[in-house]
Amino acid sequence: MKKLYKKPNILVIGDLMIDHYLWGSCDRISPEAPVQIVDVKKESLVLGGAGNVINNLRAMNSNVDVISVIGKDDVANELKTLLNQIEVSSEMLIVENSRKTSKKSRLIASQQQVLRYDMESVEDISQNSEKEIIEKLSINIKKYDSIILSDYGKGVLTTNLTKTIIKIANENKIKVLVDPKGKDYSKYRGAYTLTPNKKEAIEATNIEIKDNSSLELAIKQIKQSCDLEVALITLGENGIALFDYDLKIQPTVAKEVYDVTGAGDTVIGSIAFALANNLNIQEAVNFANLAAGVVVSKLGSATVTLDEIYEYESSLHKSNSSSHIKTFAEIEKLAKDFYKKNKKIVFTNGCFDILHVGHVKYLEIAKSYGDILIVGVNSNDSVQKLKGINRPINTQEDRAYILASLESVDYVVIFEEETPYELIKLIQPHTLVKGGDYEGKDVVGQDIVNELKLVQFVDGKSTTKIIQRIQNSATNN
Repeated sequence: MKKLYKKPNILVIGDLMIDHYLWGSCDRISPEAPVQIVDVKKESLVLGGAGNVINNLRAMNSNVDVISVIGKDDVANELKTLLNQIEVSSEMLIVENSRKTSKKSRLIASQQQVLRYDMESVEDISQNSEKEIIEKLSINIKKYDSIILSDYGKGVLTTNLTKTIIKIANENKIKVLVDPKGKDYSKYRGAYTLTPNKKEAIEATNIEIKDNSSLELAIKQIKQSCDLEVALITLGENGIALFDYDLKIQPTVAKEVYDVTGAGDTVIGSIAFALANNLNIQEAVNFANLAAGVVVSKLGSATVTLDEIYEYESSLHKSNSSSHIKTFAEIEKLAKDFYKKNKKIVFTNGCFDILHVGHVKYLEIAKSYGDILIVGVNSNDSVQKLKGINRPINTQEDRAYILASLESVDYVVIFEEETPYELIKLIQPHTLVKGGDYEGKDVVGQDIVNELKLVQFVDGKSTTKIIQRIQNSATNN
């Protein structure tokens, strides 16, 4: 998968709320009533509802605006603070004095939810609020790459408002992606896509989805009845079903499924992000599957970063060696992350012109000295300066790719300089590995690292000798 560099502008409209958690332990029953007594140790507040979509978009480095309706209360102030913490403006939030800002409180004892209580308004917002939302949307519509409607059935996305939003967006050729609610999807007609889960799709279509045939009937019905460009149904850990002209199912390969909470928010956010980065819908769904594969391996409503997605894809497709070839900027960021995770970084370098068994054994030993092996590879110009006009035999791209395909090698970086000093200074590896022929010599970068390891080469194995044998064979023939 290609790297996504665009930082899109995405608008989220929908039901904002706060998820409130009380964490504690329970080891006794109340003498006053037959209920558990929970000793609360910790309290946390996180954005919920449409706010979780926003969190996911910000984690993927999107610019996000939000339009919603809140009350004039303390919860609204808490919500604004949470938005401010992730650098999302609350300027387009509309206040209805009589409305309660949604807050869902959960009491967790020994990792088990024992109680939930909600404080919220679920009636439709006022006509004046609808009008304000339309005005704000109309003024700012040109700046957005896409719009997400996050409907939790709490009254913000009324039928009239939803239809108007979609109409305005379509007139401006902006895609609207909808996370729907309820059984009647008619108010979403004309959107680019909907992302119901399997249970929601069954309720909306009255089609029991039990195999691919019934899945195709349901998703096709949603597409046709809602006049969508493409229809999607999320299938949890089984992936995402896509219907444009025919049914396609893209499976999610999760590291380990711990919690699917909030995975739907991750999916719609990552699809919007990918589409805004000019991926087609199938590529966007694949990207969303990778994101979901990461997020379900985390506990709670979690988010996923671009780096986590790229690393996850790399772990799934080790054979896709190009994903292990990094620029200076990329390897610097990765190295900092490894330090934070207390990973021991090993570095070595060389031309690696014609890869042979000596190289492979050398790199296997190098990897044994730590957790992460980063290999610096001399560029074509650098090799030529060191080895002469007739070298390298193989291009820098080919050499880097072959190295990156080795099980022992985690990352490869091509450097232009005659020595890897600047690269070593950038990475700050714990261990530097060089060949045994450096015994008693000064080694470039030795002053930066914690330790130097010298590895003896395999006797009789060298690129120079291989080239000589090839040349001799050609002469004799």
